[in-house]
Amino acid sequence: MDPVNKILIVDDHAVVREGIISILKRNLASAVACDEAGTAREAELKLSRAIYDLLVLDVSMPEVSGLDLLVEVQRKQPDLRVLVLSMHSEEQYAMRALSLGASGYLTKESAPTELVVAVNKILAGRRYISSSLADHLADHLLSGKQGNLPHDTLSKRERQVLSLIGAGKTPKQIGSQLSISDKTVSTYRTRVLRKLEMSSTAEMMNYAIKHQLT
Repeated sequence: MDPVNKILIVDDHAVVREGIISILKRNLASAVACDEAGTAREAELKLSRAIYDLLVLDVSMPEVSGLDLLVEVQRKQPDLRVLVLSMHSEEQYAMRALSLGASGYLTKESAPTELVVAVNKILAGRRYISSSLADHLADHLLSGKQGNLPHDTLSKRERQVLSLIGAGKTPKQIGSQLSISDKTVSTYRTRVLRKLEMSSTAEMMNYAIKHQLT
């Protein structure tokens, strides 16, 4: 008997979750068992109680965003594969999601035709990048832009701190979310200020918002 792949669908719209589950169960070649959650908190609870092979995660959710949940998942379960599903275009969130550890990014507009392909690739241990995003990445590399943005020099943890500061989180909230002390948060903040050649938290917030890092 083939092993069953356990997939958790996280989206705040029940009809979307039902649609994704229906597509996967009808079209996946491998056996699949789907679970669902309507909020990030509900997803965190389910992730703490069961082991999943794949998390299909919406970006836009109330209270805690999908990208914030992605950061938390990567911290607690770095081996869990995540496919980010969003109504937003790839230009807005795909690069950010991939840099945070997602295994793939898919717009809801293309989900009906590309979802099964994306899930099969990710379950096989590969990443899913659409042809349009691949073209965008190629243009980005060929134009010589890679590394030109100041935040490209930041470490993963420094980017997390910058992102959370941009989201208006306090040092205590950042420390709690990343499981580090307030003093360590301050250290990372100082490093980010130095690397970005800034002098205040307000500048960091404006930068993070401008570059869609929150």
